[in-house]
Amino acid sequence: MAKYSTGASSGGGGTTCELCGAESESLRTATIAGAELEVCPDCAPHDDANHGATRGGSSASDAREETSRKKRAAQNVAKANPVWDGDSEHWEREGTNYDDDPLPYLVSNYGDRLVEARQDAGLQREELAAELGAREADLLAIEQGRATQAGVGGGLIDALEEHLDVDLAE
Repeated sequence: MAKYSTGASSGGGGTTCELCGAESESLRTATIAGAELEVCPDCAPHDDANHGATRGGSSASDAREETSRKKRAAQNVAKANPVWDGDSEHWEREGTNYDDDPLPYLVSNYGDRLVEARQDAGLQREELAAELGAREADLLAIEQGRATQAGVGGGLIDALEEHLDVDLAE
C-alpha cells in the first residue's frame, strides 16, 4: 500500500487510487503536484512527467507552450489580487511607516463589523474616508477583510474604532 493511502484494499490485492479514490488492480506511482501517489490508469495522465509532453513524445514547442501558459496564469493571478496595482513598491505608500504604525490583532469578522458600523452611522465609504482623511481603498480593504494584505496601518483601525464606536481589534 502507498505511503499516503486514502483507503484500504477490498480484498483480492487491489488498492485505492490516492487521487480519485477508485478501486483498481493496476495502480502505478505518479508524481502529481509534487506528491508521489499511487494512482489508477484514469489518473495516471495527471503525472507531472506527462505535462508538456504529447502522446507520441515531448517536443520543444509543447514545453514552451506549457511555460507560456503557466506564465500567463501567474500574471492573471497577480492582476486579480486586489492589492496589486502594478507598482512593485505598493507596500511603501507615502505617509505610512509600518514599523511605527503596526496593525493590531483584528477580531474575526472585522470587515463585517466595520460595514455595519459605517451603515449604522449613515455614511458611504467615501464620506467616511473624507472624514478620517483616509484612502477609500484602505477602507474597502478593511471591509473586505484584507487589512493585512493591503498594508493598512494600525492608526486607521484606531481612528475607525473611535469614530464609529466599534471594536475591530482585540
